[in-house]
Amino acid sequence: MLKLGEYNTLEFVRERDQGVYLSDDEGNEVLLPNKYVPNQFMIRDEIKVFVYLDHEERIVATTLEPFATVNSFAYLKCTTVSEIGAFMDWGLEKELFVPFREQASKMRVGSWYLVYVYLDKETNRLVGSSKTNRFLDNSLVLLSSYDEVDLIASHPSPHGWNMIVNQKYLGLVYQDEIFQKLTTGDQLKGFVKKVRPDGKIDLTLQRHGYRSIEPNAEQILKELKLQGGFIDLNDKSDPDDIKEVFQLSKKSFKKAIGSLYKAKKIIIEKDGIRLVE
Repeated sequence: MLKLGEYNTLEFVRERDQGVYLSDDEGNEVLLPNKYVPNQFMIRDEIKVFVYLDHEERIVATTLEPFATVNSFAYLKCTTVSEIGAFMDWGLEKELFVPFREQASKMRVGSWYLVYVYLDKETNRLVGSSKTNRFLDNSLVLLSSYDEVDLIASHPSPHGWNMIVNQKYLGLVYQDEIFQKLTTGDQLKGFVKKVRPDGKIDLTLQRHGYRSIEPNAEQILKELKLQGGFIDLNDKSDPDDIKEVFQLSKKSFKKAIGSLYKAKKIIIEKDGIRLVE
């Protein structure tokens, strides 16, 4: 069965004036228009394509890569607003439609929005929604403390930043765990601090305890080399100065330079740290 809104690996089966028809294992066919047909191919060769509906609501294949597939989130730009909704650039010829009822706030041309792509069962069309929280489910969180996770920055709150976790759950990075500038749509790695009994997920952008020392130490070494072997920060420096340079808390910074000092890779001086030649 052809999977709408997803990548499909299909076979070339027959050529026509408008393009080449591709088929899945069950004999379902879809047209790959001429503009996307590779210069060289043979019947029964396989090709990976994205399958969606064209402007006339016909199933069609493309070799273009969308910014999101079905059942996933992406940060998209609004290009058009009409009397029925908004349209987003998602990397394909036909733009992604977001009905007014699926807009968390009224969309405006030129603005960017975090959008979830899903298949509307009533119309069998791929549509978007900026009401992202309703597509997240924390009723059964299959994560544990220390797990590394993929994050998408959703929106700030009084306590920190709400994050979409592994395209499935909603989590929170508390303000005192943030040492870098974040904006909606940012994609980054994070770590689970705790999964609460009610399913809420506490996150951190830093590895826990000893797990953080190695990558943080590597980051400091890299910056030292870029700065000619000396940086005027040490374990006595102001936390804000450390945060500005390394995006680390003072506690993490002290652990990292401590491990570098023990490994005899740096010297800790009164006015900073120096790389050992």
